Amino acid sequence: MKKILTSILIMSILIFIAFEILTESGSILESVNFSFSVWRNNIFPSLFPFFVLSEILTNYGFIELIGELFKPIMNRLFCIKSSCAFIFIMSLISGFPSNAKYTKELYLNGNINEQEASKILTFTHFSNPLFILGTISVLFLNNKEVGLLILICHYFTNIIIGLIFRNYHKSPKESSKISIKQAILNMHNKRISNEKNFGQIITSSLLNSINTLLLVLGTVTLFLIITTIIDNNINLSKYNQSILNGLFEMTQGLKYVSLLNIPLKIKSVLTTMIISFGGLSVHMQVISIISDTQIKYTPFFIARILHAFIASFAVYILFDYWTTLL
Repeated sequence: MKKILTSILIMSILIFIAFEILTESGSILESVNFSFSVWRNNIFPSLFPFFVLSEILTNYGFIELIGELFKPIMNRLFCIKSSCAFIFIMSLISGFPSNAKYTKELYLNGNINEQEASKILTFTHFSNPLFILGTISVLFLNNKEVGLLILICHYFTNIIIGLIFRNYHKSPKESSKISIKQAILNMHNKRISNEKNFGQIITSSLLNSINTLLLVLGTVTLFLIITTIIDNNINLSKYNQSILNGLFEMTQGLKYVSLLNIPLKIKSVLTTMIISFGGLSVHMQVISIISDTQIKYTPFFIARILHAFIASFAVYILFDYWTTLL
């Protein structure tokens, strides 16, 4: 009986969504256009080059090179395999959900196991630095100094998350001695053992990158449609609307927060909380990317809640001192 009721509930929700799309087509189309705009102007330019580059680097031994050089940091500080340094560094400069893509690649290539993949996901949730310093600080908050504070707190909290999860599935200890010669040799051996030619690597990189980015576009669009339907049917205050939208889709939530008539300090705290949690849209992107693997999502979700509270609290504590200093 419960299964029948569940089926009826799901069908009712789907029919309601279809009805809303037909009757509120204007606002729905506006949301779809906004999602395409965000994807075209922010997501695609910031992620596509790194997605393509990361797969080329993987095939030419960059993981082996960087893993050897970062052994003390990854293995001794975070108790995780040194090859995870590739995920950490690439995620740092490209932004989420690239960490899920890089983690999946290393997992499928056999560089890391299920536990290590689940662990590295928890503390590599970095928002793209250009998005924070450009879109958030200039367009949304109109304050570059505050944008830098948000960036520092958001990034540094990932290090704290890594330390919190340090004892979660510890990887076997590796030698802390760094050998540049061995790093180069490992890179060389990986390159010559690769059976793909350069053309095959480029083609594979482009196809995989575009498929992942289209998945991101579809997820962002879907959640923007959902938030639009909610906004059209539930009478919320502007403050609650911004929080709800940020919970579902990060970019739209940030936009609504920037329009609130509240102090810049509170805007900065809310902004940090939203980007550190990521929004359910980003979470769905991560789930979709790792869905055909044994990588666990739950540790990532717990880490994002911790990330949101710690990073936003840091901004709240440091805001007055930071704005006075600068």
